[in-house]
Amino acid sequence: MSNGWNLVAPQVAPPLDPQFRPAVLANHAFVEGVQASGEGVPLVIGLERENGLISVFATQAYASGSAMAPANLPYAERLVKTLLWQIGGGKIIVGGPEEIGQHIRQAYSAGARRFDAELISRVYERPLTVEITSAEAVPAAREQSMALGRHLNGCRIGLDLGASDRKVAAVIEGEAVFSEEVPWDPKTQSDPQYHHDGITESLRHAAAHMPRVDGIGVSAAGIYINNRAMVASLFRGISPDLFETRIKDIFLDIQKEWGDIPLVAVNDGDVTALAGAMTLNDNAVLGIAMGSSEAGGYVNDEGNITGYLNEVAFMPVDFHPDAAVDEWSEDYGCGGQYFSQQAVIRLAPAAGIALDENLSPAQRLTTVQALLADGDERPQPIFETIGCYLGYAIAHYADFYDIRHLLILGRVTSGEGGHIIVEKATEVLQTEFPELLDRINVYLPEEAERRVGQAIAAASLPAID
Repeated sequence: MSNGWNLVAPQVAPPLDPQFRPAVLANHAFVEGVQASGEGVPLVIGLERENGLISVFATQAYASGSAMAPANLPYAERLVKTLLWQIGGGKIIVGGPEEIGQHIRQAYSAGARRFDAELISRVYERPLTVEITSAEAVPAAREQSMALGRHLNGCRIGLDLGASDRKVAAVIEGEAVFSEEVPWDPKTQSDPQYHHDGITESLRHAAAHMPRVDGIGVSAAGIYINNRAMVASLFRGISPDLFETRIKDIFLDIQKEWGDIPLVAVNDGDVTALAGAMTLNDNAVLGIAMGSSEAGGYVNDEGNITGYLNEVAFMPVDFHPDAAVDEWSEDYGCGGQYFSQQAVIRLAPAAGIALDENLSPAQRLTTVQALLADGDERPQPIFETIGCYLGYAIAHYADFYDIRHLLILGRVTSGEGGHIIVEKATEVLQTEFPELLDRINVYLPEEAERRVGQAIAAASLPAID
């Protein structure tokens, strides 16, 4: 504990990461401490995004002048970061003690969260601002949701673009007649033609298995608004100038090349959630895809998407100051380092596994999975550790989403490793959060669905007349 900021050790410790300090335990301990102190005051965070939409999160903090007030700053900083990447917004409204608002403003200007501010500014095409006000003055929430996908008529192509492979499916009247995975390495490529050619190649392979193509659905890592790529790790190797001229409208350009047929490009996390909702025939689904990074998406209780960013890879899940650091944002403890092939690679040395650094990240993951499949005991604690992370992350996410089903997909979950992850996550819930175990179904699809399910769900995105 430092100035009231209590980083609580988990009851179920990850076998390869004893320093792990779950975000959910620290947050709960902070709020409980405020309530017990009798010195609590309202802290309300508002996120204003496009078209005047506003999301509001209400909590408590220590009053200014309290001996515990210094704990407000790390709590609020991690909370605002979580909300910003869950929801999005071109303006952060901090309603509460003045020093909290000033701390957030400094962090998102020249401070530690400068990367987040710059990335969010690209998403909304305007500088991120921080407004400081009273809790009572934060505007009321104004939300909006919209239907997504579930169209099955006609001949469709579904394309799932990850950082290690492209998955494509040809779907006729709701039935997949062809699917394939092709390795690629888009993050390191500086020539936009590489991305265009790879996408087009996959589309042509799928089209060859159908009499015609009526529509194309694309699931891709990143943030997409009106089929435009606003921010995407897939294209991080592209210079800003080329991103603006060749990448931002890449899917609009491809749509023209395919005769202006219906095309919809959506964040891969939302497609993960859609795939789960379609499979389960139910809603309130949070989808988590564990691939080259972590992707998240959410289908609400009405079966709609909310317009939130759901960039869970940037949402902190480990508050230990020496937690794993994300190589892109340079922030610590964020989900992308915990629910991805990066997590497997990071944990391998602690498990006594030396991986060939000349192999791609996807190949190193496959090496670990092959060892597990061959009966080697060393990979077991890697997937148990990720399962511990996941159990605490589920409880963390449940503080921000209404979840009935938690769907797990992605190449990290392939093979026996996926079952180990879910078993360990379930143990965490049984031990620390039994009330969540009763209401949240943790769902791991069958192997084929785990690997190409998103491509098939993506095919349902465009509406066809």
